[in-house]
Amino acid sequence: MPTLSLRAILAALAALALSAPAAVLAAPPAAAGHSCHLPGAEEALRCLRLEVPLDHAQAAGPRLRLHVTIAPALREAALRDPLFILAGGPGEAGSEVLPMLASTFRKVRATRDVVLIDQRGTGLSGKLECKSGPEDDNLGDDAALASARACLQRLAAPYARYGTDAAAQDIEAVRRALGYAQINLWGGSYGTRLAQHYARRYPAQVRSLILDGVAAPEQIIPAGGRDAQAALDTLFRQCAADAGCAKAFPTLASQFASLRAHLAQAPLQLELPDPRTAELRAVEISSSRFLSTVHNILYSQQDSRRLPFLIDSAARGRWQPFLARSNVARDFASDAGPALGLHLAVVCAEDYPRLTPAVLAEDTRASFLGPAQIARAGQLCPLLQVPAAAPAAPTPIAAPVLMLSGALDPVTPPRRAEAAGRHMQRAQHLIVQNGGHIVSPLGCVPRLLREFLDQPGQPLHAACLSEIPAPTFQLNSAGPQP
Repeated sequence: MPTLSLRAILAALAALALSAPAAVLAAPPAAAGHSCHLPGAEEALRCLRLEVPLDHAQAAGPRLRLHVTIAPALREAALRDPLFILAGGPGEAGSEVLPMLASTFRKVRATRDVVLIDQRGTGLSGKLECKSGPEDDNLGDDAALASARACLQRLAAPYARYGTDAAAQDIEAVRRALGYAQINLWGGSYGTRLAQHYARRYPAQVRSLILDGVAAPEQIIPAGGRDAQAALDTLFRQCAADAGCAKAFPTLASQFASLRAHLAQAPLQLELPDPRTAELRAVEISSSRFLSTVHNILYSQQDSRRLPFLIDSAARGRWQPFLARSNVARDFASDAGPALGLHLAVVCAEDYPRLTPAVLAEDTRASFLGPAQIARAGQLCPLLQVPAAAPAAPTPIAAPVLMLSGALDPVTPPRRAEAAGRHMQRAQHLIVQNGGHIVSPLGCVPRLLREFLDQPGQPLHAACLSEIPAPTFQLNSAGPQP
C-alpha cells in the first residue's frame, strides 16, 4: 500500500479446503507460455500473455493482455495447488517482486509452482504509468500535481475497468487457463484486499490465503494518519531507549516538530549538488515532500533506523542525506514502480468516496500527516470519471488464513489484521515485533510460509519470530552501528 501524498505516489508510486485432504502429487499442468528472462530473476522462467475482456460483463468486447510469470516448482513431482502472488500498491506488478522468488518463496517453490500476475494496468499488463525524468525530482507540489493531471489526460484509459473486482476476475481467468483446480494466494498490502475479494468471489477455488500487511475491509487506503503517527512515536521511543541513539539525538522529537512547523509556513528553497551529476541545482523542500518521505521511510524496519540521523542532519541545515533518500524511490533510471493511473483508478472508486470530512478529521487528529497531505491525490479523481464502488458487507472467508503483521507497520499495523480476522472462520495471526510493512522475507518467516501451505489447518509454532532482531540505528554518516 503506497504512501499517501501525490508526491509519494509519483515517487514510489488478497471454502472448500477446510475439510479437504492435503493436495496430492500429480503432474503439473501442461507447460504454458514461453521461456523468458525477466529482471530480478537469474533463471529462465515461463511467461504467458493471456487475453481477457476489458469489461468482464462484455466478453465479446475489447480485450487486454495480462502478463503472467510462472516459476515452476523446483521438484519434478509438484503439488497441484500453486501459490499465486498478488503485489501491493495498488499499482505494483507481480513481475516487479520477482527477487522474492529466490528468498521469500524459495522454500514454498520447492514443491509448488509460484505464479505472479501483473495486475491489469501494471507492469507488463498495459501499465498505466506516468514516466518521470530527472527534472521531476525538484518539482514543487503544484507543478507535480499539474504534471500528473496532464499525464492522466494523455493516458485517457477506461479507468472504470481497472478496479479490484476486475482484477479478481482476471485471477480466475489465469487459474482456468493454467488448469489448476485450487490455488493458494499470497497477498501483500493492497494485495491482501485483492486476495480477500477473490476468496469471497470464488470460495471453491481457494485452498488457503497468506496475507502480509493486512488491509481490513473497512480500511480506506489514503487514510493512514493515525497508524503513521503511532509508528513514528514508537520509533522515537525506541531511539530514546537505545543508549547510542539517545546520546546522538537527545532532542529528536523536538527537532522533528520544529522542521514540520517551519516547512508548514513555507517551502525551503535550497541550492544543493545534484546527487547524480554533482551540479548545483535549485531544490524546493515542501512540507508535503518532507512528510511523505518520512512516512515512506517508516515502511521499512531497517530504513526507519536511519530516520533519526536524517532528521538531525536536516535540523542542523544539512539536507543532503535527506534529499538523497527522498530521491531514491523515484530514480528515473528504473522502469519499475507503482502505476499512478492504476493506483488512482482503484482508490478513486473504492476509497476516496468513503473519505468523508469526519473520517479525515478523526484520522489526522494529532498526526504528522494532515488532511491536505492525505486528500491531495484525491484532487485528480474527477479526471478519471470512475463511479464510486458500492461498498459490500464482507462475507465470511472459510478457507484457512495466515495473517502476518509487523508491529512497526505505519499503514497496515496489527489492528488492521485483527479487524479483517473478524470475517474469517479459520485465521491465525502472527506478529513480528521488530517488523515493519511486509514481514514475509524476515528471519524464519519463509519457512513458516511453507509449513502453513503444507498443513493450512494446523496452528504454526512461531516462537522463532521473537528471534528476528531489531536493526541498529544509524548515528552518523558512516552508516548503521555494527
